[in-house]
Amino acid sequence: MADRLNLVVIGAGPGGYEAAIEGAKKGMKVALVENRELGGTCLNRGCIPTKTILHTADLYHELQAGPSIGLAVSGAEVDMNAVQIRKGEVLEQLRKGIASLMRMNKISVYYGTGTIIDRNMVKVTMTKGEAAEGPVMLETDHILIATGSVPACPPIPGSDLPGVVTSDGLLEKTDMFEHLVIIGGGVIGMEFASVYTALGRKVTVIEALDRILPGMDKEIAQNLKMILKKRGAEIHAGAKVESIQAAGDGSGLICRYVEKEKPCEARADGILIATGRKAYTEGLITQESSHQIQAMAMERGRIVINEYYETSVPGIYGVGDVTGGIQLAHAATAQGRNAVSHMAGEIMEIRTEVVPSCVYTSPEIGCVGISADEAKEQGRPVITKKYLMSANGKSVLSQQKRGLIKVVADSESHRILGAQMMCARATDMISQFGVAIVNGLTLEDVARAIFPHPTFSEGILEAVRD
Repeated sequence: MADRLNLVVIGAGPGGYEAAIEGAKKGMKVALVENRELGGTCLNRGCIPTKTILHTADLYHELQAGPSIGLAVSGAEVDMNAVQIRKGEVLEQLRKGIASLMRMNKISVYYGTGTIIDRNMVKVTMTKGEAAEGPVMLETDHILIATGSVPACPPIPGSDLPGVVTSDGLLEKTDMFEHLVIIGGGVIGMEFASVYTALGRKVTVIEALDRILPGMDKEIAQNLKMILKKRGAEIHAGAKVESIQAAGDGSGLICRYVEKEKPCEARADGILIATGRKAYTEGLITQESSHQIQAMAMERGRIVINEYYETSVPGIYGVGDVTGGIQLAHAATAQGRNAVSHMAGEIMEIRTEVVPSCVYTSPEIGCVGISADEAKEQGRPVITKKYLMSANGKSVLSQQKRGLIKVVADSESHRILGAQMMCARATDMISQFGVAIVNGLTLEDVARAIFPHPTFSEGILEAVRD
């Protein structure tokens, strides 16, 4: 058996590999276990591949408006095979970067499935490298579970038919559906709706709740709906999918749903199920695990943790999607770093209750803190500042549509409590409001700064000044 480790991290997504680096920087001897590729879902089947394809789609869409800005383009088309090659190059470059970080920080990487045998022991069933030599046993002081999530598919009859895919499958396609039905109007569904409408394909969205992006500001959700409808998408909210069937004439698929108590159907050659994600724990706890490990607190398939990210088994921690909550890469990274700080007996310095949420539609959406509606539900007196980006010079010259910035502040102290942005580069700028919230800045504090002109960020100054 190898020398005892200080930390074994199971899962090499953002929550896992960043925690491993944090541990190494604190002088820990660390091992990282991953049964697929470094980078986890975010890098390989989520954030990065989706945004790589979105980048191509947005550029193509802009080209279609070329004549209006004096740009004459003819014969523009999208080669999805080439897009997939480019996506693969991006992913490989970033994977190599993570592998380099592991070497620089002297972190041992084991490619295999990690099973927790006891509170201080992890068994790795190797998938490559030393696979022929059998399982590897890792003895450690601490264990961090960061195994992420996988697409969650509701029990819809016909969901296993050819042409029905999850986000994983859609990201691998080297061609495109001519008509895509998207079941689910959340972030994943809306980003793929943006890709397909930007590339001139027909899109139908079916959402069970009363609006798309149900967890975000109502005005922003309504704006996005209007933009997508203008691009030709059909949006059906308050609609419940009942079944998926193959068309009898071989023309594709039929999605049957009920909207306003009326039976409806949508015909398409492809259906994306984008109804969320569920915790991934396969192989993590087995019959080989001790009674204490098998009794680890779980809730609806998720690992239960306390405020220090520790599970019901002392010394074993959990972060990211596998624990439920906000399923975002940057949230997992922050949680992982905090968890390692707690292991080391240090203060957890990152404010994980203030997490920016981003949607990479066109225009982009960025939100952090609370909205005016949430403040009202909490009975909290607030003031709301709003600036329409149609008056922003950079937005006008770049032909941006229906942009806005909202800022929510305490009505008495004017401390910033939240912000919602829908405009170009919103995902890059929303962190300015995150910094303001965690540092207790007021509207007046932000307004004292000078913002460069002409930029999208000027909208922030105009919003707080109002």
